[in-house]
Order: sequence, then C-alpha cells, then structure tokens
Amino acid sequence: MPKILVADDSIAVRKVAERLLTEAGLGVTLAANGEEAMAYLAKDRADVVVSDVIMPDKSGYEVCAFVRNSSSLATIPVLLISGIVNDEVTKQAEACRADGVLKKPFQGTSLKDKVLELLGKQQSQAAEPAAKLAVDLGQSQAATPAEGVKPLSLATPSPVAAVPTTNVDMPIHQPTSPDTAVDPQLSHKLKEVEGQLRSEQARTESLAKRVLDLEAEIGRAKETEALLEAQRARVLELELKASAADLQLVRISQLEASLREEQESAEKARQETAALKGASGSIAQLEATLNAEREAAAQLVHQISDLEEAAARGKNAEVMLAREMERTNEYMEKAAGADAALAVAKRRVIELEEELNGERKKLVESELQQQEANSVSTKVQDMEALLATERDRNAVLVRRVSETEQVAVNATKRFEEMARKLSEIANLASQLGKGTGDS
Repeated sequence: MPKILVADDSIAVRKVAERLLTEAGLGVTLAANGEEAMAYLAKDRADVVVSDVIMPDKSGYEVCAFVRNSSSLATIPVLLISGIVNDEVTKQAEACRADGVLKKPFQGTSLKDKVLELLGKQQSQAAEPAAKLAVDLGQSQAATPAEGVKPLSLATPSPVAAVPTTNVDMPIHQPTSPDTAVDPQLSHKLKEVEGQLRSEQARTESLAKRVLDLEAEIGRAKETEALLEAQRARVLELELKASAADLQLVRISQLEASLREEQESAEKARQETAALKGASGSIAQLEATLNAEREAAAQLVHQISDLEEAAARGKNAEVMLAREMERTNEYMEKAAGADAALAVAKRRVIELEEELNGERKKLVESELQQQEANSVSTKVQDMEALLATERDRNAVLVRRVSETEQVAVNATKRFEEMARKLSEIANLASQLGKGTGDS
C-alpha cells in the first residue's frame, strides 16, 4: 500500500486529507508541522509528500528542499497545499522543485486525484529504466555470443500498480548457424531471460486490464464521493440549523424566566397599589372629618359673633363660651389624632416611594432585557407584548402613587390650615372670656 505523508499545522485539514486519501486505499501518516515531517522522512520513506506552505517552524518550501537535497528521497513527489495560490507561491514552488501546488480547501476529489496522478507518474518512471535495461541486456547478449562475455543475471522488476499499456516485446536472437559455437550456460541463461520476459509481458497485459478496471472503479468512486460530499454538506447544514434551534430554545427559556419574574413584580405592585387604595380611602375619611370640623368651626365663629353682639348677656355667653371651649378642646384632640394619622400616612408614602424606586429599577432592567430579545421568534414577540402590557400597568401604578402623594400633601396643608384656624378660634374665645370678666 503506498504511503502518503501529510504535513499541516491545521488539524481540520489533516483530518480531511486523511479521510480522502484513506478512502482511496492509501496509507496516510500525519505530521503537525515541518519539523515532524522532516524527522519522519529522515528515518522512514513515503511515496508522496503533501505539505502545507505556511507552518510555524519549517515551511512547505523547506520540506520540499529537504526532500530534493537528499539522495535517497530526491525522487519522491512533493505536492504543496496553500490557502492562497498566486504567482509568488507558484514561483517559490518551482524554485524548490515541487511537483505541484493545490489550493485549500480541497474541492471534491482534487487532492485524491492529484496524489494518484503523482503515484502513477512515479511508478511509470520506475518501470521504464527496468524495461530498458532488460531490452539492452538481451540485445547485447544476442549480438556477441562468441566474445566470451560472462553471463549476467537479470532481476525480475517489482510489481507496479499502474504501468504503460505498451507491451515490451524484446526479440530473442539465438545462433542458428551450425558453425557458430554456443556457450551452453549462456544459452540456458537466455532461455531463462526469455521466460521471464514472456511472464512479464503476460503480467503487463493483466495489469493493463486491471488498470482499466481500476479506472472504471475510480470513476464510480468519484461519483459516489461527490454524492457523499453533497450528503455531508447537507448533514452539516442540518447540524448548524439544529444548533441554531437549540440556541433559540435556550433564549426562549431565559425569556420565559424573565417574564415570570416580571409577572411576579407586577403582582407585588398590584398588591401595593391595593394597599395604597386603602390608604387613599383613609385619607378620604380624614378629608370628610376635616370638612365636618370646618363646618363646626364656622358654626363656632358664628356663635362667637353672637356672643360679641350679646355681650350684655354675660352669663349666657359664659355658659356658651365654656361649651364652645370644650368643643374646641375636642376639636384640638381630633386634630392631634389627625396629625398622627397623617404622619403615619406620610411614612407609608415614603415606604411606597422607596418600593416604587425599586420597581422602577426592575422595570429599567426589564426594558434592557426586552431590547436584547428583539431578534427572537414570534413567541418571544408575544412575550414582549406581555412585557409591554405589564409596563403600562406599572406606569398606571406609578401615576396612582403620584396622585396619592399629592392627596397626602393636600391633606397635610388642610390639617395645617385647620390647626391655624382653631388657634385663632381659641384666641378669640380667650379674648371674649376676658371681655366678659371685665363687664
């Protein structure tokens, strides 16, 4: 089996070359760089050397020069491979006496065809000198039988996988004249050579037939290999699509998790909104109480006016004033309770603001995640619509919280105004008490 040495620093290229050449029935040895290839050739021999042009340590040109400068390796065909094949690469390949340059990546069976072509040329060149030597030797022995030439032994040429189809037909001249002296040993040797040549002719014919059969098989193998390459390309395309689908599934799972987190956040926001609504109801009740207090205060002012007009009726005014003072005290106590409730409401509003800020941060993060998810499938777009709905709801919640804050501020102002008016009423009541005592 012919041995092919493949030297390339890319493991992918080495594996592809190994597969193509192994399928062609060739033995393959791999080298990761030029140093490994030269070390292998220093201790072993290959039938063809396939080397990458650009490698980290020794280039393909240096490997080719090493082969050509070695007397024992000089006849080995060297095929250079390169990702770029231009005039410069071609000139350098010719300078180092390479047998050809092949472009990467390999197209179909180009590598296998080129290697088989180089093997055929090498074997043809090796067979021609042997056949020529046999012909020359036979002619020399037949032409000079009486000159005392010592008999020579002719070794049988080694078998080859592909030889020229032209048969070697060497005429055998034997002396027929009875007057010519024939050396029996030389005659016996010539008969052996003739038998060997006839055997070689028959063998050559069988090998020629086998070459034709092999060429037909190679044609069918090429067609099969082309179909196989197309099928492998289809499988690779399907694998890439499957990988993309897996990535889409992972992304969808992540978005579903984000959507669940967003829904949980929205649920918390709804609960907090319900609590705020309850607080708003309490504030409405406080406003109603304040309105009642305002009406009572208005009545008190009216009564004070009546007391001023009826100063002569001091005793009645004193009794009414005492009652009004009691009512004022009650109002003051109610106002103090309202202030305490308002303080609680303020603290609650502050807590809600802090929670709202946290929700806003979450919403900002959700928006960023939503922007990253714009390139996914229809299901992701549906999820984005749900996220947009949740954002709208959160915006409504933020607006309602803002309205609640405004209501709380207005309530605070109203409490302050009521306290001021009650203080004025108390002052008026004390002045009336003093005026009544003086009278």
